[in-house]
Amino acid sequence: MKRLTRSEQRDTSCKRRATKCARAASATLLGLSLGLGTACPSAAYEVVEVRNGGAVTGAIALVGSVPAPKGFNLVTFPDPVYCGRISDGNGWRLLHDFTADTAGRLKDVVVMLDGVEAGKSFDLSVPRVEARDCRFSPFVTVVRDGHAVEVVNMDPVMHDVQAYETSLLLGARVLFNSPLPMNPHHKRGDIHATHRHLPGPSMLERIHLSKGRRIFVMQCGFHAYMESWALAVTSLYYVITDGAGRYAIENIPPGTYRLVAWHPQTGPMLERMVTVEPNGRVTMNLSLQAPVGRRTAFQVMEPPRFGPGVLGRPLEILPLVEHQH
Repeated sequence: MKRLTRSEQRDTSCKRRATKCARAASATLLGLSLGLGTACPSAAYEVVEVRNGGAVTGAIALVGSVPAPKGFNLVTFPDPVYCGRISDGNGWRLLHDFTADTAGRLKDVVVMLDGVEAGKSFDLSVPRVEARDCRFSPFVTVVRDGHAVEVVNMDPVMHDVQAYETSLLLGARVLFNSPLPMNPHHKRGDIHATHRHLPGPSMLERIHLSKGRRIFVMQCGFHAYMESWALAVTSLYYVITDGAGRYAIENIPPGTYRLVAWHPQTGPMLERMVTVEPNGRVTMNLSLQAPVGRRTAFQVMEPPRFGPGVLGRPLEILPLVEHQH
């Protein structure tokens, strides 16, 4: 065995230390990425014929009292007359971010299976979000990373679409910020009159989520009470609960998956493992915790600190849409 010179020994020692440091750095970066929810990309979803598929069904309950709608003072945002359609008639515009039936079963919960790598065709259409009566509708939907979202103005007022990707750990990042011009089909005049909500030009914006974020949210820069939320899905094995909190995911390839339930206002996603047997049906009823305590920033107070009178002119605020409830 050849004996190394002192110079060669130093070189070998340096190389070993460099290799050790590189491995340690790689391990540190891997641990950091996993801690931030940025796991290694999984295999691409494959479309196959599903044989002996099963199903997961159930309902989502809200534990606790249904929170009151969020209140936004009428005079601190533009268009107090038209957007007064969704007010309580006394200075507060309302955002109903929880919808539950008399049994406490929750609407607008996205329920999906994570980990399905092959299954039915994943032809997810571009979600359409409408600005209607100073609200974004639907309040909850789904998106697909790399695809687009469509926004249409149905109102005779201007909106400003601000879209973000977000997560509890990483925070928010701006995806796009685009004005949504006033719908040209509408005529000015009696703004209280029932109009036909004719659609304006579509605005299409592509979504590119980063660092493992899966939550998408849009808000109007003029009217902060206009919100629409979405969860990024990786297959068609998802559903959004109906007015009775029910869901049913069908034609699932047999296997073990992570069942995820998410509502934008109840905190972190709820996760449960579920095994689907060939031709089997699994019933999985889940519960989400309602927020507790006062939501001070959005608490409706009577009388309001700033009522319509501070605008300096007589206004008739008609809560047309709220009366329909």
